[in-house]
Amino acid sequence: MMTGAIFHAMDIFQFFLWFFIYSFLGWVMECIVIKKQKGYWENRGFAKLPFCVIYGFGVLFACILFEPIKNNYIALYLCGCIGATAFEYVVAMSMMKLFGEVWWNYDHLRFNYKGILCLQSTLAWGVVALVVFGFLNERIEMFVVSLDHRFVMFVGTALPILYLADFLYHFKTRLSIGKNQEKIEKAS
Repeated sequence: MMTGAIFHAMDIFQFFLWFFIYSFLGWVMECIVIKKQKGYWENRGFAKLPFCVIYGFGVLFACILFEPIKNNYIALYLCGCIGATAFEYVVAMSMMKLFGEVWWNYDHLRFNYKGILCLQSTLAWGVVALVVFGFLNERIEMFVVSLDHRFVMFVGTALPILYLADFLYHFKTRLSIGKNQEKIEKAS
């Protein structure tokens, strides 16, 4: 039995599956970029599961904000550049506040701002917006809606629970590490 639509004609279970597909694709993209830059594989997720939920949230916010311009590719590119860069900045500031560090560094790239933003990434975010809205999102939504709903209910329930448990464990661990580092710095 399908429940009422909550987002783009998807129910809550379909929405969670859609969200985690983007979170997984973001994780894959991050891992590929880091492999190319550093020459070795590195898990780019906050926790151990293969998801960067920041991408799920980013696409969700973009879907909501960019709906009026989704067919205007110039505006979409520009708003993708600006919107994702602003989002990246907010995430970096939040991470600094919570953990005392940011898990990426653009210092090695020209035209960077404090190592947390750079022109290269800003321009790439515009391309990502074009790919997501010009090609990918409609196909992902159709795929999710086409799946057997019992399967979607199972996966759409399991993924948030598993990710939340993984996230909370690693969040607590990283906060403890951050507090220990503060104690060491004060003692020195």
